[in-house]
Amino acid sequence: MTAERPRRDWRDTVAEAADLALLGLVVAVAALPVLTLAPAVAAASAALHDRSVTGSWPPARTSLARFARGLPAGAAVSAVALAVAALLAADLLALATGRVPGRWPALAVTAVVVAALLGYAGLVAVAVGRTEGRGWRSAARHVTGTCLHRPGVWAAAAGTCALATVLTALVTPVAVPILGGYALAALHAVDGRRLSRAAGPAEVPAPLRPEAS
Repeated sequence: MTAERPRRDWRDTVAEAADLALLGLVVAVAALPVLTLAPAVAAASAALHDRSVTGSWPPARTSLARFARGLPAGAAVSAVALAVAALLAADLLALATGRVPGRWPALAVTAVVVAALLGYAGLVAVAVGRTEGRGWRSAARHVTGTCLHRPGVWAAAAGTCALATVLTALVTPVAVPILGGYALAALHAVDGRRLSRAAGPAEVPAPLRPEAS
């Protein structure tokens, strides 16, 4: 006979919620220099991966080491992500203010594109977390294959990011960093369901391998 796992009660739920809130706050602080956004998210994603595999959070020293190792490549990823975000924000602003023709249809299409890109970026962050916060290029290739083979996962990730964006506009600014921790955990849950439901090697891209970037 195998020993039954202890049942979770409300204290476990509260503790996990507090941990995720703290994770979001730490990521927000680490991302203050702006170009450190990607390595901060990668280190947080790796911590969430460790939590799902081992049942406990990694030591702070481990997360700091991952953050430091990911700075060179992460800064470049942050710069690209911020540039794309700025272009999309300018496009949405121009459409919302009616400065370009086809206001509402174009705005709806652009919003869907933004949600899809956010979902893709979120899945890349999850994939990077599985390789200790490194390997952005291989993670991007891996997620591209996932989106092509399992578009439902992409749609679920896009919906998660869209909901987080809407909540960001509704909650008080102080609570916005907390949403980051919950959103990243939700993306890990979405990807975890994909892995648990994978029916065979033909549906799942090749496993990730850590690399320098």
